[in-house]
Amino acid sequence: MAEDRDYYEVLGIQKNASDDEIKKAYRTMAMKYHPDRNPGDKEAENKFKEASEAYEVLKDKQKRAAYDRYGRAAFAQGAGAGGGFGGFNFDFGGAGGFGDIFGDIFSEFMGGGASRRSSRSEGIRGRDIRYDLEITLEEAYKGLKKEIEIQTAVKCDACGGSGAAEGSKPETCEMCHGTGRVRRQSGFFIEERDCPTCHGIGKVIKNPCKKCNGTGKVAQKKVLEVNIPAGIDTDNRMRLSGQGEAGENGGPSGDLYIFVHVKSHPIFKRDGSDLYCTVPVSMTTAALGGEIEIPCLDGSTEKVKIEEGTQSGTEIRLRKKGMSILQSSALGDLFVRFAVETPTKLSAKQKELLKQFAAESGDSSPAASGFFDKIKDFISK
Repeated sequence: MAEDRDYYEVLGIQKNASDDEIKKAYRTMAMKYHPDRNPGDKEAENKFKEASEAYEVLKDKQKRAAYDRYGRAAFAQGAGAGGGFGGFNFDFGGAGGFGDIFGDIFSEFMGGGASRRSSRSEGIRGRDIRYDLEITLEEAYKGLKKEIEIQTAVKCDACGGSGAAEGSKPETCEMCHGTGRVRRQSGFFIEERDCPTCHGIGKVIKNPCKKCNGTGKVAQKKVLEVNIPAGIDTDNRMRLSGQGEAGENGGPSGDLYIFVHVKSHPIFKRDGSDLYCTVPVSMTTAALGGEIEIPCLDGSTEKVKIEEGTQSGTEIRLRKKGMSILQSSALGDLFVRFAVETPTKLSAKQKELLKQFAAESGDSSPAASGFFDKIKDFISK
């Protein structure tokens, strides 16, 4: 931060701002400039650091009082009884310092998947895994059981997940005495942060397991049987709790998230729980009427009557012949649209018959005659 930047100015607040106003201002800036939302953007990172430094001081009544009285000099090297505040390390992922601030403010876009370092001594939760599954429209209609294979990290069987070689075990960290936290004097204040020796875990492995190199986890393929419910749609997400990567230091496993993608269908188009299909109809059938069979997604067929004089684009609705509805016994509808085909490659006899038909029909087409009447009215204006 520039030496002359005022902390209140950085957060865009008045010097008499309340604690809630300070937190709200910081939240707004931090959500906007956080590195996770602006990867590779140095300017955003610097603004985030400025806001975080300002908030770290102003949120604390004692630090704020010292700043109001002495300014930034209150935290300069040599100030007060101990060392300076100026060398504070901005650790975006950690607790102690600014990590504790992020626990509540950023939980909604961190997804809850990242473990806070303040609880590492109790174990680190394993990472979540994403799996993309492609299924057919028929499978989405009926639902199915499907085997999937994932590559994940499981607890090392050689060390039982401890990370220590056989005959040994993780030892209490001598630096933090097993707390995972260390303190240091900073200006007028005492700061607490992760232990640099054990990285907040509280234990160190002096004799690591050779199979997992001290991580307590090994890579492994795992086959799972997944129940895909009827009615599922593209981008629906399924969560399998505890089927992600194994945790560390006794922490819980992450989750497996299955993202479903439904393939396009050669006949049907889906819109939620409804299906749409276009059926070609010959000109003679459309004119004289008739009956055709429509295939349905459940494998059955439905007989549909075509009225005399059916026009291209006419649509009918077949109730409960659409898609299954997720977590329901109900079904959507099937909408059938007729596309009247104009014959091609006519024989001489067919052409002659059509000419006779045209001569006798005259203006028997209500849509055409109505359209041309509108054109005459438009031109005559």
